[in-house]
Amino acid sequence: MTLGKRLFDIFFALLLGALLLPVMIVIAALVLLRDGRPILFRSERMQTPERAFQLIKFRTMTVNAADHGVSGGNKDHRITRTGTMLRRTRLDELPQLWNILKGDMSFVGPRPPLRLYVEKFPEIYVPVLRSRPGVTGLASLVFHEHEMRILAPCRSAEETDHVYSVQCVPRKARLDLIYQKKSTLCFDMEIIMKTVMGALRKLKI
Repeated sequence: MTLGKRLFDIFFALLLGALLLPVMIVIAALVLLRDGRPILFRSERMQTPERAFQLIKFRTMTVNAADHGVSGGNKDHRITRTGTMLRRTRLDELPQLWNILKGDMSFVGPRPPLRLYVEKFPEIYVPVLRSRPGVTGLASLVFHEHEMRILAPCRSAEETDHVYSVQCVPRKARLDLIYQKKSTLCFDMEIIMKTVMGALRKLKI
């Protein structure tokens, strides 16, 4: 990560944190009142092939201590009333401003993967994770909706894992490596703006 990119992250994370604090308080209250505790969801993700961190989101699913792997159709029954809206608009990811301030993540980069996929596909994730993971990125922008459609029919954790491993991991990695080659602050701003515009369109639905 360049110094300019890191300073950009810190400045805008502080600015957005101040501006969006009332929104986050309202979301936290909604989650608490409608779905109960915990308000936040923490998940181990990988910053590099060796270094893990705790990614923070607003909780969108009922708690399951045995939960593992990515979310497919097999987990749809666990999505809470508030969680459906938060996931559609990506407002569940606002607490990741804290991850950005800590240096775990950037605004733009590859989505931070679960440890099991980094260990399963080191040949893919070693080059991908040369970029700091991001809240959004080229792969998120281009492939996110398609990924949800691919995983929606999956009815077990094993099926979700297989489909994600075969159909999603390689495609997302190719997009992440394209971003890595083209990465500039201007390109980051373009990705951020397109992500925000997409979320605002879904908020109106």
